[in-house]
Amino acid sequence: MKIQLNTDKNLTLHEAFSAKLDDLLSAEFSRFSEHITRLEVHLSDENGGKDGQHDKRCMIEARLEGKQPIAVTADADTHEQSVAEAIDKLKNSLETILGRGRNH
Repeated sequence: MKIQLNTDKNLTLHEAFSAKLDDLLSAEFSRFSEHITRLEVHLSDENGGKDGQHDKRCMIEARLEGKQPIAVTADADTHEQSVAEAIDKLKNSLETILGRGRNH
């Protein structure tokens, strides 16, 4: 499973946060790794340099082997929170989709 991290023009992805995020994603999706070919993570700050609530967005797209890609989006006050929420959403979607495939 390959992990690709992307940011918008308002963000700079520091190496330490990038490594932490890579480790977190690898651990959280390890049980799905045989089905996922690539995870694409897009981090953005919806209102640029201005302060605001729920303006940090994380979109994670999972490319699945032999299936359509799945994308989820989460907005929060920090990027860490938005990543955690997006991970939860994607795990629920993967359990539903891959579980459905095992039952039929």
